[in-house]
Amino acid sequence: MNPYHWYPGHMTKAIRMMKENLTLVDMIIEVLDARIPLSSRNPDLASLGKNKLRLLLLNKADLADVEATRAWIKSYEEAGITALPLCAKEAGKLRTVNEALRRIAEEKTKKDNARGMRREVRTMICGIPNVGKSTVINALAGRASAKTGNKPGVTKGKQWISLSSGIQMLDTPGVLWPKFEDPLSGEHLAMIGSMNDENFDKADLAIRLIHLIEELYPGRIPEKYGISEEQIEQMIEAYHLFNREGGILYATARNRNLIKRKAEPDYDRASALILDDFRSGKLGGLTLEVCPTGGSKIG
Repeated sequence: MNPYHWYPGHMTKAIRMMKENLTLVDMIIEVLDARIPLSSRNPDLASLGKNKLRLLLLNKADLADVEATRAWIKSYEEAGITALPLCAKEAGKLRTVNEALRRIAEEKTKKDNARGMRREVRTMICGIPNVGKSTVINALAGRASAKTGNKPGVTKGKQWISLSSGIQMLDTPGVLWPKFEDPLSGEHLAMIGSMNDENFDKADLAIRLIHLIEELYPGRIPEKYGISEEQIEQMIEAYHLFNREGGILYATARNRNLIKRKAEPDYDRASALILDDFRSGKLGGLTLEVCPTGGSKIG
């Protein structure tokens, strides 16, 4: 996949603002995508806010593999980091988050009072584009405080929000970072929709997604689209394809009646279908990143 211009200028400005505002807050809340907990965590923030209280929210847990999410939560806890699974669209699931925030706020207030300090506990919430951060904020605040949408980077500017837990929260725009240590991180972010779709080839991305899902969850995609092994082989032979993933893509187009002129399968539309179905959870709960053992990459 190309190292295209995925890092726009407004993200540079946003990261600078976040660094400047770190001195104003007591705690950092990182909203991650439960399907890619490693790739959706900003490494700059992990190093910048080392002395800050920290809470990780693995949002969109309803779209992820439940067992995989449990493994990630356990690893974070072993590394001394408070982490919670979350589906921000389900208000009832936020009770544990509010309880955690209230507990953290009470502990911080006690320490401040002992030193003769009296002020509200402040936190900064951050996350990658399209991770559902605005939905989390609105749910925690109990009102539509932040703009929501499915376009990366819809939240702009700087705003403090009062939460029901008695905490003042600073919202920040969704940002990526200028360089990925692991090139697979960029692919995973593109797969969940945190980069603009116009920046990459959908068919190429869909092939890579099919490969990854087939590796982690064999048979999930063929089962979803009613594809047999025989049909995959037929597609590979008929269209001189190079791999099994291509056969699955073409068979998906055929079975969903996504056909171009001359009765050829429309792999572009099939690619868009598979990506959309993955992003919306129609392929079932899927986690693209296996939790590393030993916690070496999650601290």
